[in-house]
Formats: sequence, structure tokens, C-alpha cells
Amino acid sequence: MPRSIEDGRPKIPNYAKFLIGGMAGVGGCIVCQPIDVIKNRMQLSGEGGKAREHKTSLHAVKNIVQSEGVLALYDGLTANIARQLAYTMTRLGLYQITVDQLAASGITGLNSHIFSGLFAGGIAAMVATPTDVALIRMTADGRLPAKERRNYKHVIDALIRIGKEEGAQGLWAGVGPTVLRAMVGTASQLVSYVHAKQYLLRNELMKDNLGCHFTASVISGFFYAFITTPLDVAKTRIQNMKIINGKPEYSGMLNVWIQILKNEGVPALWKGFGPYYFRIAPNTILLFIFMEKLTKWYKIYVLKDPTAEGGL
Repeated sequence: MPRSIEDGRPKIPNYAKFLIGGMAGVGGCIVCQPIDVIKNRMQLSGEGGKAREHKTSLHAVKNIVQSEGVLALYDGLTANIARQLAYTMTRLGLYQITVDQLAASGITGLNSHIFSGLFAGGIAAMVATPTDVALIRMTADGRLPAKERRNYKHVIDALIRIGKEEGAQGLWAGVGPTVLRAMVGTASQLVSYVHAKQYLLRNELMKDNLGCHFTASVISGFFYAFITTPLDVAKTRIQNMKIINGKPEYSGMLNVWIQILKNEGVPALWKGFGPYYFRIAPNTILLFIFMEKLTKWYKIYVLKDPTAEGGL
């Protein structure tokens, strides 16, 4: 296998960065799928002037299990796996490649990482929006009256039906807020993780081990969740909206925020923050731990570098 050498050590090829990112994303999403379902349901609760269906995360779990069964907590799992393969794989791979390319041009540090995060997140979101639409609809379907449910069988069925019934506009519904959220989210998540990890190591507060990766991930998850929750609320509502009398419920992200502020108040912009953070935190922890471990194993067993560490 041809290998490039950097600082006397073999370097991971670009295609492997994409594969490792995708595998890490899938591992995290399988564990965190129930939290994703709860988060989406809470963000849609109270929509359209209806009474709030779920007051807290525990209340949402109770309602879903009682009315739909335990398996409803895994609604949309196939869509989430597809989304990880399209979105997480693309953004993690592109982020690392962009950081490397900028470093080769002499551009390093915080600005390099922020630009790489914004760029990677935006491209990945455009690629993955159809799977995101399918995920939102599949996790939210159970809250609708039986006659209004879309009843997608799996993610492929969802993508085919959306394409046939609504065209490209339906598949890329909410692409604007999705891209914006992904750009801001990727930059905040990856940059905060990298710099939190560097701070812990540079100040010798922790060694480069599982504890360090866990701590940096918790910090990263909080920044990511707080900054992106209002964007995620808007994205979720746009992707789940229906066409009423030939007119969409929302004209765009700004219109969603205006209606929320008018009808539900400022705190509603952070609706679902609890489950969103508790979805982001374990997902971020698992994502980066898987990423670190898979990277390390690739270096050791494929590149034959027995003293290698992980990395992002």
C-alpha cells in the first residue's frame, strides 16, 4: 500500500479519513437514536398553536412509549445511519483534509480550524440534506394522527417517495438552515474539541487518553448544542412542515423564528435544549472516542506504526 510520510511517520490517506469518520458517526448514532427521536418530538411540540404534547424529556419518553411502544424510540434509525454516512463522513473527512491543505500553505491555528469547520460543514450538509429530511419525518411520524402519517418503510422508501411526490424541493427542504446549522455546528464542535484537547495536553492537565478525549468531548458538546439549538429548531420545523392550500407553513428560517417568538416566546428558540444537549453530549463523546480509537488502530494495524496515537 502506498503511504505518504510526514515527520518520519506514515500519514493516513484521505479516503481513510472519510471512512473512519463515517464509521465513528454510525457507532454514535446507533447508541443515541432514542435521544434524537425525543429531541425532534419536543421541538415539534406546540407547533401550529397546538397545546404542548411534551413538557419535559421524561414526559416525552412516557408519552411515546405508552402511545406507540418502545420501538418508536428507534423510529428513523435507517435514516440516521444514512445521514451519518452522508454527513458525518463528509464533514470529518473534509475538515481534516482542509486543515492539512491550509497547513501546507502556511496557514495554521484557530482561524484555519474555524474556516475548515465552516467549509466542511456546509458541503456535508448540502450532500446530506435529503437524509436529514427523511430522518426528521420518520422520527416525527408517530406524533401525527393515523390518517396523516407518511408511514415510510425505511430511508430508501422515504427518499424515493419524497422525490416522486415533492421533487427536489422536498428532498432539499430546509437546506438553508441545514447548511447554516452545519457550518456553525461543525466549526463549534470540531474546533472546541481540538482546542480543548490541546489545552488539556499542553498544560499537562491530562494525558492523551480516554479521559482526555471524554473531557474535551463534553466541552465540545455544550458549545455545539447551545450555539446551534435555535438553528436546529428552525430546521426541524421547516423539514417537517406540510403544504396547506398550496402554501408552505413557513417561508424560511427567519419566518420560523418570528412565529416562534410571536406565539411561544424567546425560550422556545431553545426548545428541546435538554434532550438536544443530552443527545449531542453522548453523540459527541462517542463520535470523538470512536474517531480517536479508529484512527489509532488504522495507524497501528494498517500503517504499521506501533507507537501511534489517535487524533483529529
